[in-house]
Amino acid sequence: MTQLIRQFAITVLTVLQWMLFFRALLSWIPQMQGGKLAQVLYQLTEPLVAPFRSLLSRIPAMRTFPVDISFLVAYFVLLLVQRFLYFY
Repeated sequence: MTQLIRQFAITVLTVLQWMLFFRALLSWIPQMQGGKLAQVLYQLTEPLVAPFRSLLSRIPAMRTFPVDISFLVAYFVLLLVQRFLYFY
């Protein structure tokens, strides 16, 4: 049972990582930013990214940083949690 829950959590984390990856790709394509796919990805991933954006905004250097890297930080945190689950 524990293995089943662990595998489910790893799968959910993988799906979230892919969603963040596609969110990043869509941010580079201006024609896709207003599309339904982009809206769905933003709605599903924003609750995950928003806390990291809030934390990063507390760092003075990040307030003036021209690129929002909060999704990248969220991606790496998901990756770390996933790796922990693999080896736990």
